[in-house]
Amino acid sequence: MPAITVDDVLVLPRLPRLDESTRYRPVRKLTTAPSGYEGEGFPVRRAFAGVPMHELDPFIHLDQMGEVDYAPGEPKGTPWHPHRGFETVTYMIDGIMDHQDTLGGGGTITDGDTQWMTAGSGLLHIEAPPEHLVVSGGLFHGLQLWVNLPKVAKMKPPRYQDIRGKESALLTTPDGGALIRVIAGEVAGHQGPGSTHTPITIAHVTVQPGAELSLPWRADFNALVYVLAGRGTVGTERRPFHTGQLAVHGPGDALRVTADATQDSNAPALELYIMGGQPIREPVAHYGPFVMNTRDELIQAFEDFQAGRLGVVPAERLPHTGGQGERP
Repeated sequence: MPAITVDDVLVLPRLPRLDESTRYRPVRKLTTAPSGYEGEGFPVRRAFAGVPMHELDPFIHLDQMGEVDYAPGEPKGTPWHPHRGFETVTYMIDGIMDHQDTLGGGGTITDGDTQWMTAGSGLLHIEAPPEHLVVSGGLFHGLQLWVNLPKVAKMKPPRYQDIRGKESALLTTPDGGALIRVIAGEVAGHQGPGSTHTPITIAHVTVQPGAELSLPWRADFNALVYVLAGRGTVGTERRPFHTGQLAVHGPGDALRVTADATQDSNAPALELYIMGGQPIREPVAHYGPFVMNTRDELIQAFEDFQAGRLGVVPAERLPHTGGQGERP
């Protein structure tokens, strides 16, 4: 996984050593993501399937896209589609993805980059691999997380954040056995670049074989640990988990994960996507591409979309581009 890394993790800031009084969070639930297809037909794992909405709050949905090695001509994306009332956070691990929306936002993301789109009052957007990747094929792997917006922010103007992997806050464990990339929020005083409407933390963590991660976590946040690749155990009860599984945690002040000493050849380390946030605790009316508070608001969103009030697809937009968007 070529997401942002360093040659020597021992030069990074380190997590504090947690004392014996630390309340480690128990694993409340362990689920396995079913597989499906999204957009024009790319494979996904539905990471939150089977988890009640109140345990996910403020998150709504998580898809692991791939990992798949496409032959020439096979890479696929999504057609133009609407969103309103929430945010999409797309994290690219392998491959390249172009994004464009009807308000002029967008860009190209690749290894370790994040596109953070606040749909707010609504817009149309498209995500697709660039033309040169369609022609050549290649590895494709990423995540898309849906983050709910509180009622006061649901109809705010849309906004786009272009977060480069190199902007993530990087730190390690006291023994250097893990690399933590903070994408949004804060871990042990280290702030990620993502700007959020409600307090949340998102991190991609690589745990080396046999190493242990003791991660301090805000007590008022929920805690969700998804396995991108590899095998290990989670919680002080050391429950085994592996690729495609989600651990939903109970209350406490820290998370504990250990990587198995022996990993598969195609996954040399335990790769985790860790999420948590302060629950919004508002009614959720969710259908298709809209996440609102009431059924009437959902109906209004569909009516606005059908009337063209969420934007119009630019006439000059081709299904794919050359993938040469500006990269700071």
